[in-house]
Amino acid sequence: MAEEYVVLIMEEAWDPSQVTEAQWTGAMQAHQAFAKAVIDAGAQILGGDALQSPSTAVRILPAKDGKAAVFTDGPFGETKEVLTGYYKLGVKDAAQARELAALCPTGGSIELYPVMETGAME
Repeated sequence: MAEEYVVLIMEEAWDPSQVTEAQWTGAMQAHQAFAKAVIDAGAQILGGDALQSPSTAVRILPAKDGKAAVFTDGPFGETKEVLTGYYKLGVKDAAQARELAALCPTGGSIELYPVMETGAME
């Protein structure tokens, strides 16, 4: 693949304990259909995960005076949507990345970022 992109899935925070089996099955089928569409387009899913609730997240600020600040009272943004999962895609070009990202199942929105080529890290 010539290019890599990260698809960020932005949705309202949700509580996994409140999801019914039917809702979970439907969501998993939608993501399986997305994975098939990516493969059928000749692209690749290079990675991805669903993320736990923002209430489980921590925010770490860079060390000042030798001590990092850690906050555990997520969610941290003053927004209605949070990052709930992501995919990393290998695609032929930006047009294909946008086309495939638009197929990603979500009840919110998708953010698409090209991965920066940084060369081999030593």
